[in-house]
Amino acid sequence: MSPPGLRVACLCAEWCGTCRDYRATFEALAKRFAGRADFEWVDIEDESDALGDPDIETFPTLLMAEGDRAVFYGTVTPQMQSAERLIEAALAGKLGPPDPAAESLVASLRGRSRS
Repeated sequence: MSPPGLRVACLCAEWCGTCRDYRATFEALAKRFAGRADFEWVDIEDESDALGDPDIETFPTLLMAEGDRAVFYGTVTPQMQSAERLIEAALAGKLGPPDPAAESLVASLRGRSRS
């Protein structure tokens, strides 16, 4: 098992135009933070069996976790700078615990198989 590190999951849906546009930004973030964090794009509809019914009202939504502990769960604006600041804060240990519902999402993501 690998040591706990920062995991950044973008929870989106293919039908969402904002999500489709944000995907390139998310991939650029993954390159920028390569070696410091793991990134994963998660289509919440394709993964509904594994995730259950997460309460996501607005896209894009990021879930960041260190090991089994969620450190951020929420909507971000689709500009790269917003997510960069959040990821830097998470890497520096400056984010507080999010909504407790995020913990179950972290467990769900960890338990499903990645495609």
